[in-house]
Amino acid sequence: MSLINKLNNDMKQAMKNKDKDTLSVIRMIKASVQNESINLGKDELSEDEELTILSRELKQRKDSLQEFKSAGRDDLVEKLTQEITILQEYMPKQLTNDELEDIVKTTIHEVNATSKKEMGKVMSAIMPKVKGKTDGAKINQLVQKHLNS
Repeated sequence: MSLINKLNNDMKQAMKNKDKDTLSVIRMIKASVQNESINLGKDELSEDEELTILSRELKQRKDSLQEFKSAGRDDLVEKLTQEITILQEYMPKQLTNDELEDIVKTTIHEVNATSKKEMGKVMSAIMPKVKGKTDGAKINQLVQKHLNS
C-alpha cells in the first residue's frame, strides 16, 4: 500500500475516532507529500521520495523538540513528542545498534577506509543503505568511532 493510500485510510479512521492530534499530523504529512509531488512535477512519488519527506518532517520535529526543551516549553515538548510518535508509525522499522555497527564495519571494509579523512566516502556509501531506518547523527558517531580504532 502506498503512503498516500495509508494516510487516507488512517485519516478516515482518525476522523471516526475524533483523534484531532493524529488527524493534524496526517494532514501535515499529506500536504508535504503533495507539495513535493507538485515541485517535482509528478503525479506519484517513489517510495524513496516519500521516505525522504517523512525523514525531513521527523528531523524538523526532533530539532524543534531540542529547542523547546532547552527553552523550558513543556507544553510544546509534549505536543511535539506526540507528533514524533505518530510520524514514526509511517517510517520503516528502525535498525538496532548491533545492525548499525555491522553495516558501518562492513561499509568501512568495502570502501577500504582507514582514516577520518575518508569519512565522507564512508558516509556516502552508508547513507543509501540506512535511509529512513536510523538517524544520520548516530551513523556519523559510529563511523568516527570505527575510523579512530
